[in-house]
Amino acid sequence: MANKANRANRAIKYRVHPTSDQVTMFSKTFGCCRKVYNLMLADKIASYESTGKFAAVTPAKYKEEYPYLREVDSLALANTQLNLQEAFRNCFDKSRKSRNGFPKFKSAKHSRKSYTTNNQNGTVAVSGDGIRLPKVGVVKAVIHRLPEESWTVKSATVSMDPDGKYYISVLFEFDAPATSYVPDKSKALGLDYASGGLYVDSNGNKGSTHKYYRESQEKLARKQRRLSRKVGSEKGSEKSKNYLKQLLKVNKIHRHIANQRLDNLHKLSTEIANQYDVVCAETLNLRAMSNKGFGNGKATMDNGYGMLLNMLEYKLSSRGKRLVKVDRWYPSSQICHSCGKIHHEMKDLKNRVMDCDCGCHMDRDRNAALNILKEGLRILGETG
Repeated sequence: MANKANRANRAIKYRVHPTSDQVTMFSKTFGCCRKVYNLMLADKIASYESTGKFAAVTPAKYKEEYPYLREVDSLALANTQLNLQEAFRNCFDKSRKSRNGFPKFKSAKHSRKSYTTNNQNGTVAVSGDGIRLPKVGVVKAVIHRLPEESWTVKSATVSMDPDGKYYISVLFEFDAPATSYVPDKSKALGLDYASGGLYVDSNGNKGSTHKYYRESQEKLARKQRRLSRKVGSEKGSEKSKNYLKQLLKVNKIHRHIANQRLDNLHKLSTEIANQYDVVCAETLNLRAMSNKGFGNGKATMDNGYGMLLNMLEYKLSSRGKRLVKVDRWYPSSQICHSCGKIHHEMKDLKNRVMDCDCGCHMDRDRNAALNILKEGLRILGETG
């Protein structure tokens, strides 16, 4: 028997076409999950104000007062409780690298419409033409990929995008075979973030010159101007059907832009993961970089560099390869990759060429990528 490593998870996202009754049940479940989340958060806040401690609350507490909560999947409500607990841990657990602020109440207008249910003895299953869910039945789906026979279904997340399309992301668990593959350090690549081209690698190649938001900005602006004219004169009045139709058109453009960006990032990350064994990249605070002080916020958000790194991480890992993250404070742009001399004048982003006494004359982004590659290989050598 082949040696097997720890259990691994993988999700496959399917486009689904629910019936009108299934759409109604989805809407009810979205609303009930949001309602339970807000009730539990309110009770925790009230408990802390009176006792100094956050009380433990469960969805079952509210089913007597709100009987309609019994109509939806109970596991969806249970997962909402777990989401709230995770939100509190992200706020108060000091050991976590990424911490968030205090949990906020979910808005019916702005919160994401989704819920998660668990598989219990086949209540969630993927068949040839649909996906079975508790309380909903079989939802017609585009099954573009079937799981392996050894994979087991763990959970399913139902979501509705702002453009009105429904998706189900099914999480599978399986035994990942142990790999004896050793990454070849000679097949290594360094990536330096570039707002004008996503990244510049250590070979001098740019990632992508597409700016999908800017390319659709004029069309989006026209649709948004039409939307603004359809807002009712009375504040707080119910939106008209024409307003909702125009809003759907705006949301479809946003979805189209996002899909273009994701498609490009998947192609680039797959190409890199297939070609190189080690990829070195710096970790950046992209949210801070996108503020008005830097003057390139729109380009930063349009690039999707953070998503690219996430894709590279799991794609390289699945191939037995490595993504090495270099600290954001490493002065990659100020160091001459040839002789190691530090040039403080390179802190100014207007200096686009590294000129050194050693004879190095190179674009600042490629020089930084070479330094990131060198530092990443050093880190890899220390960590193994």
